[in-house]
Amino acid sequence: MGAKLSYLALLTAGALMAGTSQAATPYTFTDLGTQSSQSYARAINNSGRIAGYALFAGATTNHAAAWEGQQIADLGTLGGSFSSALGINNAGRVIGFSELSDHRQHATFWNGTGATDLQPQSTEHGEAQDINDAGRVVGAVFTSTTGRHATVWNGTTSTDLGTLGGQSSQARAINNAGQVVGDSYLDDEVTKRATVWNGTTATDMGTLGGRNSVANDINNGGNSVGYAYLAGDSAYHATFWNGTQAADLGTLGGNLSEAHALNEAGLAVGWAETANGVTHATLWEGTTATDLNTFLDANTASAGWVLERAYDINNTGWIVGDAHNGITGQNHAFLLTPVPEPETYALFVAGLALMAAIRSRRYPAIA
Repeated sequence: MGAKLSYLALLTAGALMAGTSQAATPYTFTDLGTQSSQSYARAINNSGRIAGYALFAGATTNHAAAWEGQQIADLGTLGGSFSSALGINNAGRVIGFSELSDHRQHATFWNGTGATDLQPQSTEHGEAQDINDAGRVVGAVFTSTTGRHATVWNGTTSTDLGTLGGQSSQARAINNAGQVVGDSYLDDEVTKRATVWNGTTATDMGTLGGRNSVANDINNGGNSVGYAYLAGDSAYHATFWNGTQAADLGTLGGNLSEAHALNEAGLAVGWAETANGVTHATLWEGTTATDLNTFLDANTASAGWVLERAYDINNTGWIVGDAHNGITGQNHAFLLTPVPEPETYALFVAGLALMAAIRSRRYPAIA
């Protein structure tokens, strides 16, 4: 109950500052896949720059990609055939992973289209999942002896964050205070729990009554989202954590849902099953789940597009994720941008400016 109250209080404050509820506004759909045969969006910063991956002309595997508007750039690899971008900070620096020429996979940092190996001396596989505005990167390093371990990089210097007692852990997000969330196995090697790391101290964030849970994102207020199993372990739901108190965000009528991202106003995005078991991109405002497909205009829907999963939302309410076209069979990255009502637009912009001023700080570039 405490988590729900805290979530709604945070959301109410953000909505008042913005002058309107973002969930109540219409959205404009943009197809980000017009310059590639398939594309996938994974992150968006507050300037609207987007990171993900795409299949470019002449290629047989996906490459990390960044979008400025609808213009897409191939970020390249570390010498191998594939790469993926999974995170982007407000300076436009991108992280993810790339194959090397010897077929290992390493955590990778892109500044522009130049790729930097975050594991230059490592023989182990790795991947980066998120980057904060200070340039600190989190992800995991995979080893044959200790399993997969949550890792934080400061430049190319890495720190093993450890586990909750098991062999494996995964860091998935970091906020500007340096708090990290992800998941870790307990010492029974069966139970996986959403985990928050403060430094290298790992804390079990709990579940919704079932065995397992995973945290996918954390905002600068220290609130997190992901998913957790319910009692009986037959279903899992999108979950909001205020510290270690878990709140069930519900579904679109089905059994399963997962939240992938949370902005500073408390709006969460991800996916949820409908009553007939179909996966739809979803926006949560408090515990109210909204199917993002309801915002598509008739022409877009009749052209075959279905928004399947939302992966990120920025502080302006812009949402990115993956759409599938049932007519062409293609998968394209999408962008939804909110359209405030004219009479509330000035308040909306003023609220966002105030939020940005409160949170703005200057951070050094990554080493």
